[in-house]
Amino acid sequence: MTTLYDDEAVVVEPMPEPRGGFPRWAKVLLALAVVGLLLAGAVGFWATSHVRGTSGGEEVAVEVPMGSSTQRIAAILDDKGVIENSRLFRLYVQVRGAGPFQAGAYTFREKQGYGEVVKILEKGPELVFERVTFPEGLTLEQIAARVGRLPGRSAERFLELARSGTVRSAFQPPDSTNLEGLLLAETYDFEPKDDELAILTRMVESFDAAARELALDQAPQKVGLSPYEAVIVASMVEEESKIDEERPKVAQVIYNRLQKGWPLGIDATIRYALNRPTEPLRKSDLANDNPYNTRLRKGLIPTPIAAPSRSALQAALVPEPGPWMYYVLIERDGRHAFAVTDAEFARYKAEAKAKGLL
Repeated sequence: MTTLYDDEAVVVEPMPEPRGGFPRWAKVLLALAVVGLLLAGAVGFWATSHVRGTSGGEEVAVEVPMGSSTQRIAAILDDKGVIENSRLFRLYVQVRGAGPFQAGAYTFREKQGYGEVVKILEKGPELVFERVTFPEGLTLEQIAARVGRLPGRSAERFLELARSGTVRSAFQPPDSTNLEGLLLAETYDFEPKDDELAILTRMVESFDAAARELALDQAPQKVGLSPYEAVIVASMVEEESKIDEERPKVAQVIYNRLQKGWPLGIDATIRYALNRPTEPLRKSDLANDNPYNTRLRKGLIPTPIAAPSRSALQAALVPEPGPWMYYVLIERDGRHAFAVTDAEFARYKAEAKAKGLL
């Protein structure tokens, strides 16, 4: 059977959209949402990595200036490499409700977690100590000079306070305002806030505590001197001998000479009066009549001449019994020979001269 077609064009209608399909605008929104989620995830990962930080970074010292805002602190931490984004850190601090933070010195680590950084800031600054050693045998002026080397402190101010009577030792005579010999020579850790008055007070209190431990208040019963006079003896022992085991003998020589009414003949007292601790003494110096010239004057000098050590104080309180009246430097290590008679003294002097010690 033959099928005939006419010559008219055949019109093909487009297929209708299936029921339940997504319109084009919905597909666009969906794509944007996916992109947004991806971006949010990336940002979240970035933020989380910053907040968590890394472990094991190098230590970083940070000084937070007085009056610093959280913004300023964040900028400093960013600049030092402790954090990597100051804005994110400020947001983290705001969410945590942390701050304000104190000025001072802190130690962090590079790329440290924000939680750890905030914890350190909330703990407060580290205490920074200024360590100073005051060797035994220093005069009050020499101690003041060392205090003056500390930032913001003045040797002149320290010395003024030490001579004003503002701070007093329990072993200081009532009519004295001189703290010479009444500051304990040792190593101290001072805080930056400690001014000259605080430093002086601590050194005097440390001396008083050490003196009480050594029973300085019992000096009248032990050696027949007041506690302050025993400190004077201890200061001379300190200057005359640096060998701990011979110091009780040196003290006994001083007591023997006092008992017999002899001049003490200690050149260190003359040096103290002239304020020339190292220069050689001239004949004119030895002839200079002043209260500290123990070659010309008998008895004790008016004040200590240096900060005595514990061993010198102990020697002054517990001298070694013996008849010695002289001592002579006999060895280069600072050891002395002790003599009873003039002949022994002359022999030791000749020996010391031969060794180049006199």
